[in-house]
Formats: sequence, structure tokens, C-alpha cells
Amino acid sequence: MHRRRLAVPLLLLPLLLGACEADPAANHLGGFGDPVRGAALNAPRLLGDTSALAGRPAQAALAAVQLEVIADAFRTNPRYMHEVSGTARATVETGRAELRRAIGIAPDAPPDQVIGSLRDAAAALDGGSIARAEAALTGPAFPAGGAATLARLGRLPFLPRVSEAAGAARAEIARLDGRVRGS
Repeated sequence: MHRRRLAVPLLLLPLLLGACEADPAANHLGGFGDPVRGAALNAPRLLGDTSALAGRPAQAALAAVQLEVIADAFRTNPRYMHEVSGTARATVETGRAELRRAIGIAPDAPPDQVIGSLRDAAAALDGGSIARAEAALTGPAFPAGGAATLARLGRLPFLPRVSEAAGAARAEIARLDGRVRGS
């Protein structure tokens, strides 16, 4: 009897892990219950070479979400803002600024708005609706407009500051994890 109950959750594990790869900041399993940790641990894989996202605007949008989530949490989340090193915070902020410039996101756009719009655009693209994706990428946060922003997401170059930010975020979470374990 116990074997049957265990078999179903084990069969679902690959699906859950696959969901983590799509948007680690949205799915808490990849970060063991913490979306910021999930985003940071996956950042080098998703953002280490942004040119690898060329031709995949939905994945590029979700990768940008990861950096937005990390940067916002390092600056405003009480769990991180007092523990993250100033160097890591600055590196992540610099990477976010570079990514925002590359995509065409306003520098002062509220992170929550950017995150929501990028997730909506990715979902629309996954659903096959370019028009809905473009609509999600309009407004003051996206001054170039939906079509131009979507085009930029589809042709990201290698962004060195983003790559550095991804590595710094992962290293900072690893440092904090080690400090917690060592306490």
C-alpha cells in the first residue's frame, strides 16, 4: 500500500524538476522552498551566456525574470538585504542594468511590473500568441514597445556583466548556505 502512494509522487518528480528549469524563481522546489535561492542557483546556467538564448525569446524573458528577482531580493528582501555582501549586490545590480538596456526596459521600471510582464510574455509565446506577448511588453516599463522588446529578447548578445552577476548571485547564495550550515 505504501509503495503505491510513493510511486505516484516519484513519477511526478521529473515534471516538477522540469518546471523548476522553466522559471526557478516561480517554482520553489529548485530553491528548496525559496524562489530567490532557486533563481540564484540556476542563474549561471540561464544567464552565463545570454547569446545562447538567441531565437528563444520566451526563455530569454524567463532568464531576465531570474535576474530581476535576485536583484530585487538582494536590495529589498529582509532575508537577504542585510546578509548579502555589498560587492555581490553591486555586481547583480550592474548585471541587471546591462540586461535592461539590452532588452529595452526602462532603468527605473518597478521590478514587480517587469517580472509580471516578462512572465506574461513568456506564457503568451509558449501558448503561440505573439500578439499577447507584444501586448505584455508595452507600457512605461518597455519604452520601445512590445514588438521591439520581443525582437530584442530574441537576439540577446553575450552580456558580460550579466554573466558576472549570475556567478556572483550563485556564489553569494552558496556562501550564505555555508554560513547557515556552519552555525
